[in-house]
Amino acid sequence: MSSPKREFLFKVLIVGDLGVGKTSIIQRYVHNIYSHCYRATIGVDFALKILNWDKDTVVRLQLWDIAGQERFGHMPRLYYREAAGAFVVCDLGRTVTLQSVERWKDDLDSKVILKNGKPIPIFLLGNKSDLPPYGTRIQNVEGLGRELEFTDCYMTSAKDNVNIDKAMLCLIKEMIANLEDNEPTMDPNIVKPSHRNIHYTKGCSQCC
Repeated sequence: MSSPKREFLFKVLIVGDLGVGKTSIIQRYVHNIYSHCYRATIGVDFALKILNWDKDTVVRLQLWDIAGQERFGHMPRLYYREAAGAFVVCDLGRTVTLQSVERWKDDLDSKVILKNGKPIPIFLLGNKSDLPPYGTRIQNVEGLGRELEFTDCYMTSAKDNVNIDKAMLCLIKEMIANLEDNEPTMDPNIVKPSHRNIHYTKGCSQCC
């Protein structure tokens, strides 16, 4: 008889300002689809991706799409619980979203840590790289990644499916490496979010 497969379940957060393309990135990665029009996320939504990592290992990813409107208030602290990794997404075409990157990173670092006290792996994604060239802004994003000590940094495009799989695979490697001795932990008094907070609003936003 063959030995049973190892199975890992990882909760991954995708955060960033409204309209940077968080939902588009998740839909491209999980379903390999892209749309010019997604409804704005309110609260949080999530998707599941199952990977045959190797012949003996199955990885299950819970991808949590945190609404940009939530910003840095009380609710994200509930949503962040037990996360094993995260992506901070900015829009290469909107400077204001680059300016928010540090606050998103600080927010994650302050609310979820590994048992050894170190931060979870956090990747910075400069999204919408398919649009007209933003050479200076790309350099700014890469510089932010180094300055703020992100685990890694990628320029992505949900529309053209650029670097999304690569970024996800690199994050999975980091989470597997951390798993044995460094399980995520948070304040034990925090309650898990209700499924009533997991939904989309009606209407169309411009987060593509």
